[in-house]
Amino acid sequence: MEKRKLGRIEVSPIGMGCMALSHGYGKIPEESYSIEVIRKAHAFGCTFFDTAEVYGAQLYHVGHNEEIVGKALAGLRHEAVIATKIHFKGTGTDYHKGDPLYPILKAHLSASLRRLRTDYVDLYYLHRVHPEMELAEVAEAFGKLIQDGLIRGWGLSQVSVTQLAEAHQVAPVTAVQNLYNILERDCEKEIFPFCLQHHIGVVPFSPIASGFLSGKITADTQFEQVDDVRAFVPQLTRENIAANQPILALIKQLAAAKQATPAQISLAWMLKKYPNVVPIPGSKNQERILENLGAWSVVLSDAEFDAFEKALNALPVHGHRGHVENEESTMKDWHR
Repeated sequence: MEKRKLGRIEVSPIGMGCMALSHGYGKIPEESYSIEVIRKAHAFGCTFFDTAEVYGAQLYHVGHNEEIVGKALAGLRHEAVIATKIHFKGTGTDYHKGDPLYPILKAHLSASLRRLRTDYVDLYYLHRVHPEMELAEVAEAFGKLIQDGLIRGWGLSQVSVTQLAEAHQVAPVTAVQNLYNILERDCEKEIFPFCLQHHIGVVPFSPIASGFLSGKITADTQFEQVDDVRAFVPQLTRENIAANQPILALIKQLAAAKQATPAQISLAWMLKKYPNVVPIPGSKNQERILENLGAWSVVLSDAEFDAFEKALNALPVHGHRGHVENEESTMKDWHR
């Protein structure tokens, strides 16, 4: 396994998105199970763990997911790269134009550090841009946190290349966490070219398209009634699940040839395509998590990749969410 870099931060080529252990996919596992799977992922070779202060706030409390990650990585801190995010909506902080950002960020970060049981965070993201925020001020505030030694790098999530460029000009951005997978490829147009040029990492969330690319979701799949974001994912309507089957068939064909799973092919494809990409697939199932990490051992040849790309580009994608969102966006906006 060859390591990758987010800016100057070295990580495993695939990370673990920890959100599902607290939020987003229905009923969550017991805490002991969640701690165990994070430790199993680390033992498997994963060094990069992604969380956020708002994960779990929906049904439990702010910082629920950070607490689990902190407990799981206690004693392993020097072997792990931790990323977390500051969010405004749902965390008890309302932002108004002109509010000084640095003390707000520092207060949120201090709370995250306590929950994560550490004195620094490797990568600290702004979870979503508030429409009234000045990105230059955002970048300056995160830059001060780096100077304080409280974070090693900073990033933005769900942003356009224009927003990214504006922020990067003030304080070099370490990584961008945007939606990117075989069904959502908008980032290929501008985000990846800009990030490659400026040595910025790209951290795709939902790289398995909320499970669709695993082949385990069908038109008859019933999502959980409480706290399951899959009910809002555009590609997971009954109609779009059926319409996107040709894409899944293409993935399964290559998976059979490589003796891999469809999810592993979906991850291996993006690892082959971009040297600065570090996907963070998430799941609440131990078997799925380890399966996803195993994708770093699936190597596509140039010929296999080129043939797959050609066939993929000839197939239409049904359903689109897009990678740019802000604090005012809601899941109901995903069906556009």
